[in-house]
Amino acid sequence: MAGTTQKITEDTEVNTTELASVLGLSGRRVQQMIQDGTLLTVAKGRLRLADAVQRYIKFISTDPVDEEDAKIEKGRRKAEATMKASKATIARLEAQELQGKMHRSEDVAAMTEDLIYTIRGALNALPGRLAVDIVTANTPAEASEIIRKEVYKVMRELAGYRYDPKKYEERVRERRDWSERDDDDE
Repeated sequence: MAGTTQKITEDTEVNTTELASVLGLSGRRVQQMIQDGTLLTVAKGRLRLADAVQRYIKFISTDPVDEEDAKIEKGRRKAEATMKASKATIARLEAQELQGKMHRSEDVAAMTEDLIYTIRGALNALPGRLAVDIVTANTPAEASEIIRKEVYKVMRELAGYRYDPKKYEERVRERRDWSERDDDDE
């Protein structure tokens, strides 16, 4: 075809170099496509131009991924999306924790444990606080009234027990510092 001005038809034949020029490929790539059966020759080193162009278009437009690869890719994309959503959820929860809007169960357990120890201490102190006063009571009713007053006093003290956001924040910082040190060790 080089140097001639003939009309291109379905039967127009070209060599590998001419086809490579038309398709924007190297001559070697055209030869590889002939070897793997993507392009068909009509004679040694000769191809029908129209057929070769159509086969090349079909080759580049078809997805070389088979069904199993497509399933794997779909699974990978789904896992990636799940991972991103999980990371976003974790970041949101950590922000809420730092703002004091959300508490971790272990921190709530520790705060509850503190309250229980406060109650336990107050109840353990009762016998010592009551011993002298009860001995001076003349009647069981008088002893009962002394005990009731002390129990109410303990209950008022416990009613004053309040959640302290600063204590919670201190616990969070302490725990985070420990976890960051643990991460650094690994």
